[in-house]
Amino acid sequence: MRVAIRWILLAAIIVMAGATWLFLRGPSFWQRGYYPLHYQSEIATSATRHRVNPYLVAAIINAESSWKPETTSSAGAVGLMQILPSTAEDLARWRVVDGEKFPLERLSDPAVNIEYGTAYVRYLVGRYHEIETVLAAYNAGLRHADEWAAKGGNIRTAIEYPETKHYVLRVSRGKDRYQSLYPGAFER
Repeated sequence: MRVAIRWILLAAIIVMAGATWLFLRGPSFWQRGYYPLHYQSEIATSATRHRVNPYLVAAIINAESSWKPETTSSAGAVGLMQILPSTAEDLARWRVVDGEKFPLERLSDPAVNIEYGTAYVRYLVGRYHEIETVLAAYNAGLRHADEWAAKGGNIRTAIEYPETKHYVLRVSRGKDRYQSLYPGAFER
């Protein structure tokens, strides 16, 4: 009986190692399953308008909603990039986003959501000037990011929430994976 259990555990470890290898280093067609890419035109347009790396936008969407535009969080965040309606209202009020062209009532529409989400990333880049801090703020909010940034040094060591640490790492790596899996995807 013990021998059978050992073989079952060994088989499970080998399967998990194989899945991890495919996720991290597998062939491109396999990795594209983990890193799908949709709404390229909408991402390219908003990323150009707000001077944000489109691969970063794709990685944020993948982490936030897994490309499901109908996603709504328990906190009320909406759509592909999980934008809070209050954040979108601020961006429209500050005229960072054209509220007539991108109406707040359509925040779950992919093009509208990507516009507000990308504009918010641009706002955070202007505030923090460092992508990992931007991602920490995008995930945990400005107050927490301000506190962590004020500690100085590497933001990854200052982040107090494991979920946010994982998010920063996941999106940073995701951006790199999107760039390598879809070179030229956003060229016009």
